[in-house]
Amino acid sequence: MLVARPLRPDCPLKPAICSALLSLALVCAASPQALAAVPVQLDSAVVRSYNIAPGPLGATLSSFAVDAGIALSFQPSVTEGLMSPGLYGKYSTQEASTRLLAGSGLDMLARSDGSYTLAPRSLTLSETTIGGIDKSSDSLPAVYSGNQVAQGGRLGMLGNTDVMDAPFSVSSYTSEMIKDQQAVTVGDLLERDSSVRSTGQTGGIVDSFFIRGFPVGEGNLGEIAFDGVYGVAPNYRVFTEFAERIEVVKGPGALLYGMSPNSAVGGVINVVPKRSLDEDLTRFTASYAMNTQLGGHFDLSRRFGPERRFGVRINGSTQQGNTAIDEQSRNVDIGAISFDYQGDRLRTTLDLLSQKEKIDAASRPFLIASGVDIPSAANGRTNVSQDWGWSRTRDKSALLGGEYDLNDDLTIFAHAGAGRSNVARMSDQTPTIINAAGDTSSIPGYYKFEVERYTIDAGARLRFDTGPISHSTALQVTRYRDELSRGIISGPAILSNIYHPIDRPKPDIPTPDALKVSETELSGVAVADTLSVLDERLKVTAGLRKQNIKSDNYNPAGVVTTSYDDGKTTPLFGAVVKPWDHVSFYYNYIEGLSKGDIAPSTASNAGEIFAPYVSRQHEVGVKVDYGTFTSTLALFQIKKPSGEQTSGVFSVQGEQRNRGVELNMFGEVAKGTRLLGGVTLLDAELTKTGVAANRGNKPVGVPEVQANLWAEWDTPQVEGLTLTSGAIFTGSQYVNQANTQELDAWTRFDVGARYATRIAERPTTFRATVQNVFDREYWSGVASYGAFSQGSPRTLLLSATVDF
Repeated sequence: MLVARPLRPDCPLKPAICSALLSLALVCAASPQALAAVPVQLDSAVVRSYNIAPGPLGATLSSFAVDAGIALSFQPSVTEGLMSPGLYGKYSTQEASTRLLAGSGLDMLARSDGSYTLAPRSLTLSETTIGGIDKSSDSLPAVYSGNQVAQGGRLGMLGNTDVMDAPFSVSSYTSEMIKDQQAVTVGDLLERDSSVRSTGQTGGIVDSFFIRGFPVGEGNLGEIAFDGVYGVAPNYRVFTEFAERIEVVKGPGALLYGMSPNSAVGGVINVVPKRSLDEDLTRFTASYAMNTQLGGHFDLSRRFGPERRFGVRINGSTQQGNTAIDEQSRNVDIGAISFDYQGDRLRTTLDLLSQKEKIDAASRPFLIASGVDIPSAANGRTNVSQDWGWSRTRDKSALLGGEYDLNDDLTIFAHAGAGRSNVARMSDQTPTIINAAGDTSSIPGYYKFEVERYTIDAGARLRFDTGPISHSTALQVTRYRDELSRGIISGPAILSNIYHPIDRPKPDIPTPDALKVSETELSGVAVADTLSVLDERLKVTAGLRKQNIKSDNYNPAGVVTTSYDDGKTTPLFGAVVKPWDHVSFYYNYIEGLSKGDIAPSTASNAGEIFAPYVSRQHEVGVKVDYGTFTSTLALFQIKKPSGEQTSGVFSVQGEQRNRGVELNMFGEVAKGTRLLGGVTLLDAELTKTGVAANRGNKPVGVPEVQANLWAEWDTPQVEGLTLTSGAIFTGSQYVNQANTQELDAWTRFDVGARYATRIAERPTTFRATVQNVFDREYWSGVASYGAFSQGSPRTLLLSATVDF
């Protein structure tokens, strides 16, 4: 506890602060009976105006106590290392304390003598001591000043880790940022990250990405993790209504998360689901997007039972109407329910998700014929897809998770989940541009996909010391399984033009049957240990994962045509050195794993099974926390092998090497001014290939420069008004390995504003954003197979959020 000491008569602090400190000292000297504490119930009727600058949480709370006229005391170690975003505007004392403590893992408690103190959330204050901040692996890390980025994120089996303690480049974007940016999907949000580029098209049916120049999510098996595990997040596109945070761990993650279902190695995207809050929440958001896309989203949080141990969070939304793209409409319905129990030792969660999306005249990416120069992009509103085309996607999934503390140092955990996706669409497939005039040829078809996925894992985390060395050890056993069924019936080719689309009659194509195409099982066991010495200024992490891959492919008669059964052990080594409290240097070596190929029937060695492909990353970097903002610098190299058929023989003779530099910053650089941005420089090369002419060329879809900058400014003239702006730059990209066809570099500018106020004592926020304010016409990105997409047209987004 704080020790009562008489203040010196020549106290150098301001009189108000000296008086507050004296009050704290008197409270601390009170009798033990006065230390009994209960959950805080501050005066909600009195509303005061606060103007508290961001800074260390302890100092911010002291300023708040003086302004609110309350006596507050706490152990200094409880707030050590925590930052506060500050407080501006008019709030009741209850609302002000809730906002200041958001994301800290702390509660304000009332003592019987009328004073207040702090304690870890959901814990009971003893008569003589206050415990430290809750460090359970499921507790969310606090956020940096500005509420856009969190101070840590999940590192797979290692659990939540502070950014400054992680030997990786980690970004964790908050639900506050999702709302303020009006990001509808995960793809919309990750446009803000310079290491990530979306390769899906606006108005399309799937989201896919490049991270550090390697594809993620391009296949029929979803590669976005949900609460740390694969197989649960919606398969083809993930909406943001149920996301508390969107995390990106850059680089291969085979040890951390296990092998990615579709063999991605550029990074891992993880969705942290919304869970019930300590304070009840009833929130409604109405939204509008050009042309007539209207939406509504409600967010409800409640806790029940003794000590409010049981919680439920419900999110539901609907969107419908015409989009900014010609002839296109979209209807989306989303429902998500999260149940949780927070006991002294047992913590459990159950997440249920349902997502439906219907698009008429869905946009499609383009291919281009060999030898044709890529024409200038049409306006993003122009839609080559026929208006009779449609797409229907339905996802349902569930995840049950639990943790149990066998003692203070040993925690066991487990997850079990499943997801099912059904897709039906009838439309023209990827159009091919056949000449410089922009004429296209496309094959319409009726497609059906069914994807079933199952996941289960169990493990333990142990904390112990060996002399001066502290250990945090994790053990995990995993099993993931998926089954893909598919049916396709194609029609005759149709012709159109990217600048002047031509309406064609709807072909008569029968409904196909979805037959099983493949099933895959990924299983493994992993162990990792983080060793800490010198008061945690040096941390070393080492681990191994034994991964096994089993896969069968089927013909239309249901007979297995090829089988795959192989495995590999992948290591991790990471180190963090913190010579000063606000500076971290780090290094990692980690591997990614991809399923090896089976030589095709056209090869002379048909049927030969190749070992899993191992991608290798070396990364070194530095992170600096300036208090209200943070900057990071990373240098990395990733090598990924691949198989090729040359002179009739299939063999592993291809390799792509990406070297890069990433510079990022986020937070409040001055009072009321926040920046989020970065620059990624990529030196990518086809270092090995069976085609000698391509050796040394640039890989498909990897630009040399990617840059982002997003800014917010709280106007001092109008309280509650924030002006926003953003810019995205992407360098030129090749669409073929021969490097003969290239997309031009492009820049997009966005502007916006939001206004936070109170209407009938209800917190209310209005938001407006104009994307692509200059209506730039551009090709936005390239998938690894050479398909490229139109950029977004100028689009107005509006929303209003009210807390009841």
